Amino acid sequence: MKIDINCDVGEGVINEHLLMPYISSCNIACGGHFGDERTIDNTIKLAITNDVKIGVHPSFPDKENFGRKVMNISKDELQKSIRNQMDLFLERLEKFDCKLHHVKPHGALYNLMSKDEVAAENFVEVIQEYTNNVFLYVPYRSEIEQVALCNNINIQYEAFADRNYNEDLSLVSRQCKNALINNPNEVYKHICKMVFEGKVKTINGNQKEMTADTFCIHGDNVNSLKILEFLHQELTKKGVIIG
Repeated sequence: MKIDINCDVGEGVINEHLLMPYISSCNIACGGHFGDERTIDNTIKLAITNDVKIGVHPSFPDKENFGRKVMNISKDELQKSIRNQMDLFLERLEKFDCKLHHVKPHGALYNLMSKDEVAAENFVEVIQEYTNNVFLYVPYRSEIEQVALCNNINIQYEAFADRNYNEDLSLVSRQCKNALINNPNEVYKHICKMVFEGKVKTINGNQKEMTADTFCIHGDNVNSLKILEFLHQELTKKGVIIG
């Protein structure tokens, strides 16, 4: 069995060069919540060196809040920002003669589009211009999933290995103390249930159906490196290849 593990990078976290050898795809910040030409270039180089599939990580244009708050901006403003972020990233990618593998929205934008059809439609309207042979990472049973499929965009289902889930498969808010899973063994058990059983254990202890092609570990998780090392060690024992 083969799975993909992705990580949000290019976000100013100093350990990214240590994380890259343990992941198979990455989502690089492109100027919305973080990033500029220098950080994008440096992160692309890291991905190339470690043979990691390269994705773009657009967000609300909100560096002040790291893209983790919903912005009350117009459709035109949001779409203009997404285009600017995509264009900047693809310009840098072309410099290295690399191809874009996927698009993964960031933070509040990702969460909003999971449940808001109009927001998802506004985003997909822009992303369609860039997604020829490119995947869009989406949550299972989400509005963005349905909108993408209706517009013939290739999707890959994403689940979060280091985040807890509510009953409706939304992520537990980062404002809650139990939003993140920091213990490597707990992350391992969380991901194993999804990989081998097709289910996720919710914050209330119930089990819900879950489908995932790629699993995210947050680079800013305090134990991200320990988690990734542990996952490689234990998943290998079960015959799971990360790639």
